[in-house]
Amino acid sequence: MIETILVATDGSQCAQAAEGCAIALASKLGASLTAMTVIEDRLVRAPASDGMSLPPFPEAELAAFYRARADAVLRRFSERARGAGLDVSCDVVQGTADDRIVERSLASSLTVLGRDSRSEAVRGGLFGATAEAVTRKTTKPMLIVPSGATLAGPIVLGFDGSPGSKLAAKLTVFLANGLGEQVHVFVDSKDKGRAVTRFEEVRKLVSGLADPIRETSSTLGRPDVKLVDAARDAGAGLIIMGAFGRNRITDFFTGSNAAAVARTSPVAVLLAR
Repeated sequence: MIETILVATDGSQCAQAAEGCAIALASKLGASLTAMTVIEDRLVRAPASDGMSLPPFPEAELAAFYRARADAVLRRFSERARGAGLDVSCDVVQGTADDRIVERSLASSLTVLGRDSRSEAVRGGLFGATAEAVTRKTTKPMLIVPSGATLAGPIVLGFDGSPGSKLAAKLTVFLANGLGEQVHVFVDSKDKGRAVTRFEEVRKLVSGLADPIRETSSTLGRPDVKLVDAARDAGAGLIIMGAFGRNRITDFFTGSNAAAVARTSPVAVLLAR
């Protein structure tokens, strides 16, 4: 189910956490691993002069600097992957980061990305522009990793009965068995009867698990907050949920529970598609 993994890295602390998760997954699942880094056009191309007299823009020098940095980022990652016994292919590309990552993601089963980029971490953003843009544009499953996160601990499956959450359930079975982790299922519903129905449904979907699931439900509060709380309480290393919930139109235009969880979770979040 996950045969090829792409990790996009810029060498930042958050990206290194994503690298670690990608290496752990590739090692335990026997998946092939590819890494990429993007030299963004905006960093190496001259801005508009707007009619002002300006000294020459040092485009060649900046291009050489960022190429050297990109090579160093991937060299460090390659050494890290080889230390885990993995073969890895690496590539430096240039352009707009989210567009290039989305293009490369089409050839991979899973894309792994740090939640904040190097520049975004300085600004203190909770959900980096690159990660959010890739999440919106890609059609493939995506693992979003906050700084310092690892995959050690149980898996929490957020289930709401939507097609996306059903895909998430299938991924949960695959990953839980591959990683040897227990699964906690979280269901949020204002209607207790509906919650019972969803638990009955999800039990069938995860019947292939090696270990029995633990169940948690909530009828009060925001679903995204309750799901993150459930992950904290479980000591989880991973949340898996559908990229879109039951109302895809509302999710896309106003920000979904998935985006809110990815924005605030202290553990990695896998958005299934």
